[in-house]
Amino acid sequence: MIFLAQIISLAIQCYIFIIILHIAVSWLVIFKVLDIANPQARNLVSLLQKVTDPVMKPVQKYVPPIAGIDLTPVIVIIGLQILNNVVWQIFA
Repeated sequence: MIFLAQIISLAIQCYIFIIILHIAVSWLVIFKVLDIANPQARNLVSLLQKVTDPVMKPVQKYVPPIAGIDLTPVIVIIGLQILNNVVWQIFA
């Protein structure tokens, strides 16, 4: 059972890393470090959106931006950390 908890925990940690990567890339696009006209950059942004949108979009419906800052990634990361702790409590 510990092996299953480790696999689920690893998947959760990888997803948190992808969310953080999505945040960093979006900042790079906003500050014009990455040019979205570049097809490789556009593909990276599209891939990150396809991976993170299924979790982020439902939360964005209920959490409005505060002073123009989207707090959805923070809430999703906190929720995933809580889920990770619950998985360890159940399986370990």
